[in-house]
Amino acid sequence: MSNIKELNPEASPAAAFGARVRAARETKGWTQEELGAELGYSGTHVSAVETVRKMPTLRFARGMDHVYGLEQSPDSFEREWREIRHGSLLEGFPEFVEYEARAAEIRVYEVGVIPGLLQTPEYATVLAEGHVRRGAITPEQAAERVALVADRQAALVRTKPPLIFVVLDESSIRRPVGDPAVMRAQFDRLMEFAEQSNTHLQVAPFGMGDRRPFDLPLYILTMLDRSLMSYAESAQRGYLDRETASVVPLLTAYHQLQAEAPSQAASASMINEVRKGMS
Repeated sequence: MSNIKELNPEASPAAAFGARVRAARETKGWTQEELGAELGYSGTHVSAVETVRKMPTLRFARGMDHVYGLEQSPDSFEREWREIRHGSLLEGFPEFVEYEARAAEIRVYEVGVIPGLLQTPEYATVLAEGHVRRGAITPEQAAERVALVADRQAALVRTKPPLIFVVLDESSIRRPVGDPAVMRAQFDRLMEFAEQSNTHLQVAPFGMGDRRPFDLPLYILTMLDRSLMSYAESAQRGYLDRETASVVPLLTAYHQLQAEAPSQAASASMINEVRKGMS
């Protein structure tokens, strides 16, 4: 017993999760190996989660819920896992991502950066590592952000994929992120996206000036029941609006933006020109 590591659940959300796993295990009188056998993990893995040497996974959290009968419960391990996973994200964004995975149509306007739905893992990693260097997030949170990008993209590969419309402000393709190899791969990803049957890509050039209706990033979702919602964010906060009446004017403005912006073919040419100009 003297080798049992003391846990401090107040140290971090992940530490609180680990302490809860240990407490739940001890209520059944199980060893880490015995709980691991129930979950399909080794006892060493359970120990690592309890002591925050490994971050819990969604599979692990759902396994705990199954073992302890907490599926769909407000106190589920999955709910706590999602709070850990989204701890570094802006308010409203985690909820938006859940709707995005079920949307029939997705419209995106992005400024200064390639949107997450189109990012390569390398591009996403460079962005996240930049936030770590500035002290904005921890390395663990950076890894979670990169994983979330992959999860969002995977969720859109369905039997009936959504229609996805993306308009990038020219700053999104002009801003270098990482070395030229990272940007070349990212531009390749943009071209692959544009070639899909359910996607449309445009670039809004600087020359559009005041004919560009938005100054900040914007997402508009059309759900299967044709209801609308939007998500907009600043540097410090995000806002999810589920009131269709207030989203309709944004959708109208988005259509106007698409009409004013160059075609997909012209936008692809612009991206290729930027790529050629890289050193």
